[in-house]
Amino acid sequence: MPQKLLLNEFLSQSINGLIVDVRTPSEFESGHIPGAVNLPLFSNEERAVVGTIYKQHSKEEAIEKGLEFVGPKMAGFVKQAKILAGRKPLFIHCWRGGMRSASMAWLMETAGMKCNLLQGGYKAYRAGLEEILTGTNWQFTVLGGPTGSGKTSILAELEKLGEQVLDLEGLAHHKGSAFGALGQEPQPTNEQFENDIHEVMRRFSPNRRVWVEGESRTIGRNFIPQQLFPLLEAATVVEIEMPISPRLDRLVAEYAAFEPIKLIESFLKIKKRLGGLRTEQAISFLLNDDYRSAAEIALQYYDKSYSYTLNQRKGAHIDFKVESDDPKKNAMMLIELMKDRNS
Repeated sequence: MPQKLLLNEFLSQSINGLIVDVRTPSEFESGHIPGAVNLPLFSNEERAVVGTIYKQHSKEEAIEKGLEFVGPKMAGFVKQAKILAGRKPLFIHCWRGGMRSASMAWLMETAGMKCNLLQGGYKAYRAGLEEILTGTNWQFTVLGGPTGSGKTSILAELEKLGEQVLDLEGLAHHKGSAFGALGQEPQPTNEQFENDIHEVMRRFSPNRRVWVEGESRTIGRNFIPQQLFPLLEAATVVEIEMPISPRLDRLVAEYAAFEPIKLIESFLKIKKRLGGLRTEQAISFLLNDDYRSAAEIALQYYDKSYSYTLNQRKGAHIDFKVESDDPKKNAMMLIELMKDRNS
C-alpha cells in the first residue's frame, strides 16, 4: 500500500524520488510543484466528460467512464514512469489527494514501483505558502534604492555570501519596470509564481534575516502574494544611495545591447507619465545611439516615482551610501552594516 504523507514529509522525502502530478495538462500548466512531472490520468477533455457525468448522473457512472478512458493508457503510464524515475520512488498527487492519485499509485505499485501519496493533494500544497507566511515571524530586510543602483546584483552577491535571498524579480522573470521584460524568459502564471516563492521560502530558516528587493505589488503581470506584501511593506528598508554616473553606466551596459525598437516600445509604455516631449527626446537619442542621454530621461521619471513609493513604506529606513557600482564589495559592506546595527 502506498504511504500517505503530510506536506512537509512529502516535500522533504521527494528529494530522493520523483514527484508525479496526475492532474490534467491544463491544471499542471496553471501551476505545479516545482520539479514535478505531469502524467495526467485524464486529458483536459476527458476530465470534463467525467466531471459532467458525475454531476448529472452518478459517481458510479463517472468511475466507469474514467476506467474506459484510462484502461488503454495504463501500460504507457508505467513505461513513462520507469523511464523518468528509474528505481527512485514516486511521490504522487492530484488535486485533493483522492481517486486520481490513488488509482495511479495502485497501478505503479502493481508494476513494482514504490509510491507515496500527498495527503490533501495539490490543494494542501497551495495552502502551504499561506501557512509559511502567516505562521512564521520572518525577519525580512528590504534592499531599496533607485533604478540603476545594482540591487539585483547585490542580492546575488549576498546569496553567494551565505545570506538568505528571496529574488522576486528572478522568480517573476521581470525587472518590475516598463523595460523589465527585455531579455527575460516568459513570465510564469501567477499561481506558479506563488509556488516558486513557496519552494524558496520553505528552505529558509525563520531565525535568520531574509533579503528581498523593494517591489510594488505587481512585477510585470505577476502579483506578490497578499500575505507576503504587507510583511515587506512593514520591513526595514536599507536604502542604497549611489551617484548618478555609475547608475547610468549600469543602465547603458544592461540595455544598450537591445534593439532600439524594443527600447522605444518600452518608453512608449510610460509616455503619458513621462510626457510627450521627453518621450520624443528619448526616442531621438536612441535612434542616434545616445543611450546614456536616453537613460538620463528614464531616470528622471523613475527617480521621482521611486521617491513617492519610498515615502509610502511603513518600516524603518537605513541609509547605505556607496560611491561605486561594485556589487560584491557593496554586499560585504551591507553585511557589516547589519552586524554593527545588531551588536
